[in-house]
Amino acid sequence: MSICDILWLGLLVQSAAAISIDLSSKGNRTGGIPGILPPPYYWWVGGGLMMTMVDYWHYTGDTTYNNVIAQALSFQVGPNNDYMPPNQTKNEGNDDQGFWGMAAMLAAETNFQNPPEDEPQWLALAQAVFNTMTARWDKAHCGGGLRWQIFPFNKGYNYKNSIANGCLFNLGARLARYTGNNTYAEWAEKVWDWEVRIGYIDEYYNIYDGAPIEENCTVIDKLQWSYNAGIFLHGAAHLYNYTNGTEKWKSRVQGILDATHIFYVNDVLEEQACEQIERCNVDQLTFKAYFSSWLASTSLIAPFTSQKILPLLGSSAKAAAKVCDGGKSQTICSNKWSTDVPSNGTINVGFEMSALSTIQTSLLQVQGVTFEGPLTNETGGTSQGDPSAGIEQPVPTVIPYTPANSGDKDPDQTQQELRELRQRLDDAPQPVVISSSMPKASIMKDP
Repeated sequence: MSICDILWLGLLVQSAAAISIDLSSKGNRTGGIPGILPPPYYWWVGGGLMMTMVDYWHYTGDTTYNNVIAQALSFQVGPNNDYMPPNQTKNEGNDDQGFWGMAAMLAAETNFQNPPEDEPQWLALAQAVFNTMTARWDKAHCGGGLRWQIFPFNKGYNYKNSIANGCLFNLGARLARYTGNNTYAEWAEKVWDWEVRIGYIDEYYNIYDGAPIEENCTVIDKLQWSYNAGIFLHGAAHLYNYTNGTEKWKSRVQGILDATHIFYVNDVLEEQACEQIERCNVDQLTFKAYFSSWLASTSLIAPFTSQKILPLLGSSAKAAAKVCDGGKSQTICSNKWSTDVPSNGTINVGFEMSALSTIQTSLLQVQGVTFEGPLTNETGGTSQGDPSAGIEQPVPTVIPYTPANSGDKDPDQTQQELRELRQRLDDAPQPVVISSSMPKASIMKDP
């Protein structure tokens, strides 16, 4: 390892450690509930934060926060061990549950410290989330797919979106690879095919937000978010690896990866749907964290992608570190990496998570430092599973939708405001048009 590599490695680890301190001050409060962030953050962001912090331990080796992370992951499982805690029923959606399930899955894949034997294990928790989600597959509307929301009294119950279905796809792909059970892969394929058939994934691998069920999911909101692209890219990479590099999944991985160019400005990551026009809500400010994490993991299990992914992570990490200069510590981050806008000194969970994730994952490109890809039960994974987890639990009935007068989801996520944002984007400078020479998305027959 050269002197430059050693210095760069040290800088990255130091930067990640400093940001993790700022982030933990927001998410780990004395007297607080483990896994719950203070307002205005929703419950699902806590699951996303746990993913980011498991990654922090995995990439840096720093165990400072491991007990806090493990406590949060176990505390939020709910009475049925499926990440359906009763105090979140009023606003829990399929994507919310899915993010906590993916956090547990990541803990299993990285051999994060296992819970005590008398508590639910990481793999079993991920399986429980997967099983409860598949039970909600709704063939009665739009020919399949998951609704955004689980319960009919929440806004968005009439909406089927890519992130809810992406959580199921991602978990299915990862469980297939981890356990070797092809049933999970069949479900992942089923989700992919539905997304393509309904038009949420187009022929050039653009992945759109979703559509209401009233018109059979044909009126598609074509906003594109980095976490939608990331969650399907990551799942497709797992299926590429699981199927020993089949051309079908290689072309899908490459197609999604090529389509993600819209999320970069001068090779620096940007949430293009809202960042330039300063309309990102508290949820959307965290999306770059997940996207960076999934890019990094993709580069490990689908190595043909690393030549493209790693330089982008590196340039984004440098830009992020440059604007993590706020507060007395001079480590509080801004989210305006591509425009080099400095921090205002106020800790924002989304800003910190995104910077931390991007900086720590860029450690992958330091020469002389090697990281294992996600483990499986045949390559050293120790987490214990339960294929029937969640199956015996009562499943919420799909009730005919009645529009709600109010809801707890962020109002920026409502259909009216999404359309307003779409209009703003139409008036803004447009990203480069994706080349029509790219491979087109393919669809397989449902299993």
